Amino acid sequence: MLLLPLAGYLKQRFPGVRIDLLCSDYAAPVARRCSHLDQVYALEQVGDPAAFFAANGADTVIFAMPNRRLAQAARRARIRNRVGTSHRLYHWFHCNRLAHFGRAHSALHEAQLNFALLRPLGMGEIPPLASLPPLYGLTAPQRDDVAALRAATPHAVILHPKSNGNGREWPLEHYTQLARRLQARPDVRLWLTGSAAEGALLAAQAPDLLAMPNVDNLCGRFDLEGLCALIGASTGLVASGTGPLHMSAALGRPTLGLFPPRKPIDAARWGALGAQARSLTMTGECAGCRDAASCTCMHAIAPAQVEQVVLGWCAPAIAKEVL
Repeated sequence: MLLLPLAGYLKQRFPGVRIDLLCSDYAAPVARRCSHLDQVYALEQVGDPAAFFAANGADTVIFAMPNRRLAQAARRARIRNRVGTSHRLYHWFHCNRLAHFGRAHSALHEAQLNFALLRPLGMGEIPPLASLPPLYGLTAPQRDDVAALRAATPHAVILHPKSNGNGREWPLEHYTQLARRLQARPDVRLWLTGSAAEGALLAAQAPDLLAMPNVDNLCGRFDLEGLCALIGASTGLVASGTGPLHMSAALGRPTLGLFPPRKPIDAARWGALGAQARSLTMTGECAGCRDAASCTCMHAIAPAQVEQVVLGWCAPAIAKEVL
């Protein structure tokens, strides 16, 4: 998701340029929803990568995610411009244009850091954060099963509690408290999303959350493209630093990210970028928590704070009904 603004930027700067994306089969269906990408290829389906690069006709390959096998294949295919970060030793052998920058201690957002990959091509601009959301070019698919769910409630707020081990997660008991607080709003349904495996974890670790009458457990019901459709139809999404958070922001949906004040996993580096996206974090310095499962900084974000943001998403519709 955070790579898409780079494609939008290149399309603006070089009208008519062809931009293809090579990514995992898992991510490809959502990447194909980006208007700035001319073609999306799933890595698992291209066969010999050197033959793929040779047949593709590209004059430039940018390795946004370092991959030794692909870098070697691009060199074998004699791609004219092969751009990779200098922090990978194999890029010194297989790439002929090196980007000299580090991510770990940078003060830039992850989406901005991606633009550093353009420096070896003569483009040194790092766009301001406010200019990036219009460059996503992402739209959600329309699906009948999602439309049927959405038609059943005035407001549908997605809670995505797990992160597949990426970053720090808001405590499950806080999600349960949030759902309990929102029970007073019969016009608000909570859609609980995640993979089937994450759904099993929630069933074991947060059974009270799944049993709440205002919660619909949708874990495992949708693939990534289906989740994109679900987010596009929602009132908003709450999550920690994970892919669906950035998908929601890219789709222009109201989005709330929950982060610790700990570099390099804080909101300054990974916060959602969108016209209606914001982040919540604990006030003050990081408590130095080493155990992600019991992070004091994430516990310090109160359910009442999140509730106020969610109610704000629903407030415009309420005001319109009163008028």
